[in-house]
Order: sequence, then structure tokens, then C-alpha cells
Amino acid sequence: MSLFGNKKVVQPIAQSPTGKPETVIGANTTFVGTLKSDGNVRVDGSVEGEIEVLGNLIVGSTGRVIATLKAQNIHVSGAVKGEIIATEQLEISPSGKVWGDITAASLHIEPGGLFRGQSSMTSNIDEPLLLDAPRSRLNEEPSGV
Repeated sequence: MSLFGNKKVVQPIAQSPTGKPETVIGANTTFVGTLKSDGNVRVDGSVEGEIEVLGNLIVGSTGRVIATLKAQNIHVSGAVKGEIIATEQLEISPSGKVWGDITAASLHIEPGGLFRGQSSMTSNIDEPLLLDAPRSRLNEEPSGV
């Protein structure tokens, strides 16, 4: 095996800090409704409705979601249609597809990832004051005359 050999990256199952698995929607599962969790959630199946997670949300490569998503960090390898709110980071992998508006503190789209919609960034930093427009030098009087 070469130093730069191809290695398939396997996403970890959503886990709590204690190492115990959290909520997993399996590849052969369809869920319709509102899903709320204080932990981490992984979606490999189909979800329609709303997902609100205090921890992290992973939409696996087989995940198909039509919903409003709210989580701390969101990683999309599957397909998501709807509004996404990530209080920290939204990451769209090469196989990930997102259609809808997103709000995130940080957005990372890997080459091959698809995003169609509008995005806005949240931040704790206040907006800077508008700077004055540069003055035209044509209206200035020549100096030293």
C-alpha cells in the first residue's frame, strides 16, 4: 500500500461524548414528523418534517431529507431540501446536495458538493460601520497654487 493510497473515509455514527450511540434513522426507515434530540442524530433513511438537534446532525450518503434542520453542526453527504440552520458549521461533502436557504456561522462545501439557495452567516461580531466613499480628486483644488 502506498503512502497516498486510496482510503475510503467512513463517517462515524453519531455518538454522545460518553461514546453511546445516539439516534440513528436507518437506511430502510422513513420518518414523517418532528424529531427533537438533546444529543446527536444520524439520518441514513428518509425524513420529512422538522429535525431539531442540540448536538450534531449527520445526513449520510443514503439520507434523503425534506425538512427544516436545526443543529449545532450539520454534515450533509446525502440530499436535503429545506431550510438549514447550523449554529456552528454546515459541511456539504462531495456527494452532498442541498436545495434551500441556509444560515450558518461557517459554511464548507467540498468540490462536487451542490448548494442551490441563499446563505447567510451568523456571527457574534457586530457589523462594521460603513466607510465613507472615496472623494473624487477632480473636485479638489491643487495644492501649492
